[in-house]
Amino acid sequence: MCNLYHMAPKNDFEVYVRRHLGKVWLPEAEPEKPFVGPFDPGLFLRSDGEGGALGEVGQWGLIRPGAPTRKDMMQPKAMPGKKPPALRARSTNNARTETVATSPTFRAAWNEGRRCLIPATWYQEPNWETGKNIWWQLKRADGLPWMLAGIWNHWTDPATGEIVPNFTMLTCNCDGHPLLARLHKPDPKLPADQQDKRAVIHVEPEHWSVWLTGAVDDARALIRPQPAEFFNQDDAVRTDGLLAQLI
Repeated sequence: MCNLYHMAPKNDFEVYVRRHLGKVWLPEAEPEKPFVGPFDPGLFLRSDGEGGALGEVGQWGLIRPGAPTRKDMMQPKAMPGKKPPALRARSTNNARTETVATSPTFRAAWNEGRRCLIPATWYQEPNWETGKNIWWQLKRADGLPWMLAGIWNHWTDPATGEIVPNFTMLTCNCDGHPLLARLHKPDPKLPADQQDKRAVIHVEPEHWSVWLTGAVDDARALIRPQPAEFFNQDDAVRTDGLLAQLI
């Protein structure tokens, strides 16, 4: 799963999107910082209903329909004999594609076809192969921005009536992927092919229209990790060098 990404600047993707969709409408104001973490504002692109794309700035973390607040608070499980931990916000910035159609938080957006693209220069994931966490910033080998698959929603604040755009990234299993399976801390109790490592999903330009407006089955067919050669390998090479020193 992804918990930090660098939002692609307008100049990096506006012409790119217009070239393939014909038109794109973007908000004049962008978030103040390009680094987006859970519950931060980020830019996403949704269908404008006429074959183009409409950009909106919204919260990265889908808000459950009917939720009383922007953050869905939950009580973590208490340890025996310990004081109950404080409430914390439920993580909704990533959604598993296997359960997105049934999850109370995500199912309405998915089943009603509210799919979106999230422009990113890079996204961050942890690598634990050296025994310590090394953050990888995953970029495309060709230098173009990612267009990450997501779903979006509009939530109305019951206290103020404010309409709050919000979105989440979709994830799929990447066990066995030669690059992405190296990421995230492994569970020592599980075999390598049953770790359920997760990856966000990039959508290529020829599939944008299908992703934004196509049938659910056609959209599902696009859910897969990109081949390893699609990625910039710099962080992998650096980690390989550190691993070689440990031998």
